Amino acid sequence: MTDTLTPKSVASSKVTISELMIPSYANFGGKIHGGILLSLMDKVAYACAAKHAGGYCVTVSVDNVEFRAPVEVGELVSLQASVNYVGRTSLVVGIRVTAENFQTSEIKHTNTSYFTMVAKDKDGNPRPVPPLLLQSVEEARRF
Repeated sequence: MTDTLTPKSVASSKVTISELMIPSYANFGGKIHGGILLSLMDKVAYACAAKHAGGYCVTVSVDNVEFRAPVEVGELVSLQASVNYVGRTSLVVGIRVTAENFQTSEIKHTNTSYFTMVAKDKDGNPRPVPPLLLQSVEEARRF
C-alpha cells in the first residue's frame, strides 16, 4: 500500500474560508446572489477534497442546497467544509455556511449542502483516494 492511500482523518482535511460580502455581490433585492454563495461553496469543497485526496478533484454533483437565511452586504460569510464520506475515487464534502453581522454580532446559519467530488490523475482519469479515518461518533454518523 502506498502512502497516498494511508487513511486520513476528517480533521486533517477540514477547510474554512471567509469572505466579506461586498455591494457588487448583491442582487436587485439587496441580498447576496445565491450564485456567489454557490461559487464559494464550490471553492471550499474543492480545497477540502484536494487536501484529502492529495491532488486535483472535480465537482460531479451538488446535493440540494438549502438557503436558510438571506446574506446581507457587509456580512462576513464563513464556509466550513469537511469530508463526510469517501468511496474508491469519490468524496462527499459537507459544507456549512454562516454569516456574521458585525453591527449586531449575530451569526446565522445560512446554507448547507453536500458536494460530491472525484479525484483525477494527470491524464484526467479517476484515481483512488485515501480512506477516511473516523475518530468520533459524529464522524461515523455522517459517514
